[in-house]
Amino acid sequence: MRFPHTHRLAAFGIAAVAALATVVIGSPAAAAGTGQILRTANAIPGSYIVVLKDKAVGTTALGSVAATASTLAGRYGATVRHTYGDALNGFSAQLTEKAAKRLAADPAVAYVEEDGVFTLQTTQTNPPWGLDRIDQHPLPLNAAYTYVSTGTGVTAYIIDTGIRITHNEFGGRASYGFDAVDGSLPADDCNGHGTHVSGTTGGRTYGVAKNVRLVAVRVLDCNGSGSFSGVIAGINWVTSNHQAGQPAVANMSLGGGFSSAVNNAVTNSIADGVTYAVAAGNSNANACNFSPASTPNAITVGATASNDARASFSNFGSCVDIWAPGVGILSSYNTSNTATATLSGTSMASPHVAGAAARVLQNNPAWTPLQVRNFLVSTATPVAVGPLLFVSPTS
Repeated sequence: MRFPHTHRLAAFGIAAVAALATVVIGSPAAAAGTGQILRTANAIPGSYIVVLKDKAVGTTALGSVAATASTLAGRYGATVRHTYGDALNGFSAQLTEKAAKRLAADPAVAYVEEDGVFTLQTTQTNPPWGLDRIDQHPLPLNAAYTYVSTGTGVTAYIIDTGIRITHNEFGGRASYGFDAVDGSLPADDCNGHGTHVSGTTGGRTYGVAKNVRLVAVRVLDCNGSGSFSGVIAGINWVTSNHQAGQPAVANMSLGGGFSSAVNNAVTNSIADGVTYAVAAGNSNANACNFSPASTPNAITVGATASNDARASFSNFGSCVDIWAPGVGILSSYNTSNTATATLSGTSMASPHVAGAAARVLQNNPAWTPLQVRNFLVSTATPVAVGPLLFVSPTS
């Protein structure tokens, strides 16, 4: 679901086939029954996410998952769209609902979930103050952003609409990584949202971490919309390409209805060592009802205005870990190499935290995502709405 300008959250272990193939290939009769399909808001008709049983993520070659997906697709008349193998043990496919229910009863399948729609978290307004706010505890603002660390040596994966990597804000630090929308690089930004988010994460003027490496992971189209299955493909790519021991953060300024598959993919990517900052959403509702905002180990970010109050659109509740500036945020835009735009939304709050996490990881590269989250929450400025992001000007 998309957060319209109010922009709303856009309506957005691998099977060891030796053992699994015995179950899958050897028992067509077992497929005669029907199982339950996990439902989601804003479902995409005829599109499903299939999660396989038994093996832990990352323990089986991707080829084995692909082979299992192919076997199951042939059995149930499905067309495989994405094959996962790092963040989620499964695949996405197109098939009829009747066939999906039969597939859900297959002994090789843990569950089948409806695919859904993700979108952005943005609204349009006026100028920048977010950086000024996060390097000081009390108001009023002091018209300065003071910092020492810059995110050097840290990679920030921007899971969004792509990035205009030639923008002057990025100074050659941005690159294309993956494109789930068109299936091939470049993961260019034809919307603007991803470039704006990247600027807040790591732009030289507008960014929290001014020397972080930015990688475009495009999962939303030119309208700012994408499928759950495509977003999982992006998370899977991040997990697969993240090198063990390499400090990394990921920003997801997007969201949709609750999805177990999306949350599981984010959880598994976090277990691989990537710190995730995710937007709480712009529905003025409980963030626990949305994904990826409800992912337990991610850093879920709500949006505040310049008076430290909750932004009127921001989701809230126990799933929100921290708050950050999200109203009237100026950053880079996609229309030229010098373009800027002022946007509002939890989409704009989340990259403040992603950039802060990158700064923390520069100084503490061996920290786990949980350590990063706990540090940011414990050092935050206490305000009425909850802990407000604070990044020390001396560290």
